[in-house]
Amino acid sequence: MTKRLAEVAKKAGVSEATVSRVLNGRSGVSEATRTSVLTALDVLGYERPTKLRGERARLVGLVLPELQNPIFPALAEVVTGSLAQRGFTPALCARTIGGVPESDYVEMLLDHQVSGVIFAGGSYALTDASHEHYRRLTDRGLPVVLVNAGVDELGFPRVSTDDAVAVEQAWGHLRSLGHERIGMVLGPEGHVPSSRKLGALLKVAGLEGEGDAYVERSSFSMEGARVAATKLVERGVTGIICASDVLALGAIRAARRLGRAVPADVSVIGFDDSAFMTCTDPPLTTVRQPIETMGQAAVDILVSQIEEARVLSDELLFEPELVVRGSTGPAPIR
Repeated sequence: MTKRLAEVAKKAGVSEATVSRVLNGRSGVSEATRTSVLTALDVLGYERPTKLRGERARLVGLVLPELQNPIFPALAEVVTGSLAQRGFTPALCARTIGGVPESDYVEMLLDHQVSGVIFAGGSYALTDASHEHYRRLTDRGLPVVLVNAGVDELGFPRVSTDDAVAVEQAWGHLRSLGHERIGMVLGPEGHVPSSRKLGALLKVAGLEGEGDAYVERSSFSMEGARVAATKLVERGVTGIICASDVLALGAIRAARRLGRAVPADVSVIGFDDSAFMTCTDPPLTTVRQPIETMGQAAVDILVSQIEEARVLSDELLFEPELVVRGSTGPAPIR
């Protein structure tokens, strides 16, 4: 017990006597100090005394699918910084292959009495995935915000990039360069943002009913994208739009393994504009997601729900920006 008091006191920046007063529910402690002590208790993983467990900490979960794709650390930086400025302590939960599943992280966050949760790239974006753990959050009345498109029936507010505009920008750029056979590498079947991108491509390119020859699905991995893009290049596609920068790098690798040059033979466009895309060979043309604006908006919506107890279910759509670099060029002359 003495060790616990010392650790919590150090974390909260108060005396052990103050920690003791808070844990025992005594008066004479300011609300700000009390909140700091309870937050420190949560962050350190100690259980609250029974009489304090009904109160939520000023702790907010941020659940990410991975940290290898640079777009997710970039989002985490924005969200955690914005939460700290609003007086909340972020709890980062990053999933890995074979690691802790999203549903287990939800249980852990509920156990820690978090004030709310922000999800990015979770199973909410997959129509055939289990969504039961999200319903547990709804049953608890816990504020939740999703970053990017998810299944509609969950009813959570969403902060998304406008996928239709992204595809229109990418397709228009390739068409302006003379490309006529334009393909797309998307995420797996049932991935909502990819489905939106596909719908936009079919509409803008007039491919309703004949899009299969121009579209391949992949896991969000470079190797998966290489396999998918290889099929497109072998079918004669000269321009490829990808659902992420990682997929775009896989497409470039596919073209090169087939003896094609990028962009002389095949032009490739990514999506995200994640870190280091200016350093690739060639630098990647991509559609930039406004991550900073979206991350701040996600925090604003979550905090509004926490502090005002408002129930929101709207989706905010943010316009992306085409960033032209060296991976796109004029269509090859046949």
